[in-house]
Amino acid sequence: MMALWRIVMVCCAMATGGASAAQEAVQPVSMQSARGPVTNLPLPRYVSLKATEANVRRGPSLSHRVDWIFARRDMPLQVVAEYGHWRRVVDRDGMGGWVHYMMLSGNRTVIVERDLVTLRARPEPDAPDVARLEPGVIADLGDCGPEWCRLNAGGYRGWAPKAALWGVAADEIRD
Repeated sequence: MMALWRIVMVCCAMATGGASAAQEAVQPVSMQSARGPVTNLPLPRYVSLKATEANVRRGPSLSHRVDWIFARRDMPLQVVAEYGHWRRVVDRDGMGGWVHYMMLSGNRTVIVERDLVTLRARPEPDAPDVARLEPGVIADLGDCGPEWCRLNAGGYRGWAPKAALWGVAADEIRD
């Protein structure tokens, strides 16, 4: 079984002031046993950005520094850790940090990673073309089989190869 890395929060009292600080420890976990300590949902899992802007913080609280801002609504993100009302997320480039859970949505989206991905009428390589999607296009995710996913992007609906998308696991099946 493939091992994944999970971020586990370890709280400890700081020497000065008695405030608590979150420190990250990395532990390998199996895919089937990884559950979020707050939501009991699988870790890692995919979500999307609900807000048009979301601060990405260095740690799970408002007192932590903002490292950057996600500024693309519906962008797919992967939740890799949970701590209270905070979720540690990463984007397709592996960049991430802590985001408040209210900034995230369970609505699934994917981002096109390959150049000019053909959206097809059926999940078959020789099915008629519906549209061509450029890299960076964000699409709503529908059903997924072993190799194809149904997408809705810019008013077009069709099937795209799963390998051309980020935001869906390679072994994920969706009905």
